[in-house]
Amino acid sequence: MRELEVFRLPLPHGRKAESLLVKLTDHGGMTGWGETTAPPPKTWSRLEETLGALLIGVDWEHPDTVASGDTAVDMACWDLWTKMRGVPLAEAIGGTRTSLMATVRLTPDLSVESLVARVNQQICAGYGHVTLDVRPGWDVEPVRAVRAAYPALTLAVDCGNAYTDLGQLVALDSYGLEVIERPFPATDVFSHAALQDEVTASVAVEVGSTAELDDYLTLRAARVLLLRPAAFASLSDVRRAHDRASAAGWDIQCAGGQGAGLARAATVAVASLPGCTLPCDVTQPPKQNQIVTPIVGANAGVIAVPLTQSGLGHEIDETRLRRLAKESFHA
Repeated sequence: MRELEVFRLPLPHGRKAESLLVKLTDHGGMTGWGETTAPPPKTWSRLEETLGALLIGVDWEHPDTVASGDTAVDMACWDLWTKMRGVPLAEAIGGTRTSLMATVRLTPDLSVESLVARVNQQICAGYGHVTLDVRPGWDVEPVRAVRAAYPALTLAVDCGNAYTDLGQLVALDSYGLEVIERPFPATDVFSHAALQDEVTASVAVEVGSTAELDDYLTLRAARVLLLRPAAFASLSDVRRAHDRASAAGWDIQCAGGQGAGLARAATVAVASLPGCTLPCDVTQPPKQNQIVTPIVGANAGVIAVPLTQSGLGHEIDETRLRRLAKESFHA
């Protein structure tokens, strides 16, 4: 590797939201890009101290041999490695789909009537699958209203790990939900198992490692894996989680709408894997916050998988990135 640059990019959505972007350049001038969304504290200082020694002047045969432990570095290695071989990232990790169905996520509103109107807007825009964010106090009434207005709509709810008992969640199940996402704190495997025994909808859990997934598989505590590539240290770890969930007969939904666009692109590549059977969630935040071309998102409820370009399949607007970056370092 000839050089690397790391950028700290504040994002216009979310409280103190930011991404870390990594640019790798090989001796032939080819570049690879990666992104870490919502980086943990001290990530910046750790990368500044360790990345140069890890990558500069080092030849590697495959991204897995770098073992950086950082999502952005791993993604940049995969982007560069697949560009050098002239293949799309989706194809390199085993993806088989050329397009994906999308879900649109709707946050709580000021009123139930306003929420129903927003659902109508999304249906008119081509979405056939809607995910409602619910919380204690904002759950049964909005779901009931949306179901009454749209009896045939495929509907899921995301509980944000905010519930502590089964009652309201079992009540939600009577409205024909496809999936109940993240109902309890992620460490409470037993409550997830108890809920899955009580409801017709599939319970979806989000994990950050195959070890966490194994706990859910052992107890049959869910039927859907909410697979967020940004939560894993490497794309190979993401692929292993996909394979285990798929082998257990689970459905898989990919999610990853945060960041500046590169993390979304990786999410789309992962969602093209054969086990990712549920609509992909890359709809939030707004597309104009991205710094990639073409923009990653859905058109009429469908997401294209970029298979005519190698790597991630998207170009970075470096001029804009350098203008917006809060900090950067070069090695």
